[in-house]
Amino acid sequence: MFVPLVPSCVPRTQYKIFKVIAQKALSLSGWRITGEIPEQKKFILAVAPHTSNWDFFLGIAVMISLNLKVTFLGKKSIFIWPVGYLLRRLGGIAIDRKHRHGVVGQMVDVFNQQDAMILGLAPEGTRSKTRQWKTGFLHIAQQAQVPIVPVGLDFKKKEIKLMPAVLINSDIENELLRFKHLFNDVCAKNPQSV
Repeated sequence: MFVPLVPSCVPRTQYKIFKVIAQKALSLSGWRITGEIPEQKKFILAVAPHTSNWDFFLGIAVMISLNLKVTFLGKKSIFIWPVGYLLRRLGGIAIDRKHRHGVVGQMVDVFNQQDAMILGLAPEGTRSKTRQWKTGFLHIAQQAQVPIVPVGLDFKKKEIKLMPAVLINSDIENELLRFKHLFNDVCAKNPQSV
């Protein structure tokens, strides 16, 4: 299995034995990682399409296999014991979707307070079929002045595709269209949900 080089400036951690298990699991199930991780201290990993709970487990396997220290957001209701403890240990932050307008500002503040940080999220904001992606990830990137690394989960090719980093300008509507276009050829786990 190809494992991309992780630049030394990228936030990392050691998962030790779990790294070997994650790499074996990806390899034995036929998954491969393509592309490169940018030489950046701060960025957003925007993973799409998100149509299944398997997307999360696949993302965690990739994170562990590369020793990446990734912060991710999850709805508050899944952060219950004992799962909540594990999610927090893996980098999870519980959010209350009722206060979604405040999430962007909070995440911008978190980025500004950190020397290095990777935020992983799904632009759709849900596994359910949705016609419109959320724009919060674009607002966070633009306001925190961090690039977005699009990551395609292609279940047909069994490929985790790391695409080149994208800088976001203030025209969020056009940025969303440009960003969604990057995933046109990526096959979701449940394509009927896209």
